[in-house]
Amino acid sequence: MGNRLTQIATRTGDAGTTGLGNNQRVSKASLRVHAMGDVDELNSHIGVLLCEAMPADVRELLVEIQHQLFNLGGELSIPGYELLQPEAVAALDAALERYNAQLPRLREFILPAGTRAAALAHVCRTVARRAERSVVALGNEEAIGGAPRQYLNRLSDLLFVLARVLNRVDGGDDVYWKSERLARGDD
Repeated sequence: MGNRLTQIATRTGDAGTTGLGNNQRVSKASLRVHAMGDVDELNSHIGVLLCEAMPADVRELLVEIQHQLFNLGGELSIPGYELLQPEAVAALDAALERYNAQLPRLREFILPAGTRAAALAHVCRTVARRAERSVVALGNEEAIGGAPRQYLNRLSDLLFVLARVLNRVDGGDDVYWKSERLARGDD
């Protein structure tokens, strides 16, 4: 991995470039830097979500996700380097299966609302989708492995499911979109 930061204010980015983990300098407007920033923002939003009360198993899962997002950021910061392992994607698949099995079938779209924790999980979901789009855009221009894209795709799905789980922590429920179909009772 690249050099560890020992000094934060280096002034080397004043000209609009930043250093990657392989010591290459690139524009701060590059697709790679956008993808890195979106993954970093997602990790920060998950940190905010972790400030909320939640079941211990959900907390442990989110902390592990933060570590994997750091691995993903590290992979993005070094062109050609693979750090995120396929097992990380498989772990998200297993979590999706586990938590989704606990939930009732959706009859309608839900709003990104409910408890504060659930709403924050929805914010994380939308940032994960943006990070995924950034990684896809980068992959259209430069060679990157499949794991980053797959991880972000699964993670956004998992964050949707976790929002539903968090809405039920104290007997709550999803906040359903008030559609005409639901009002009529159609299934």
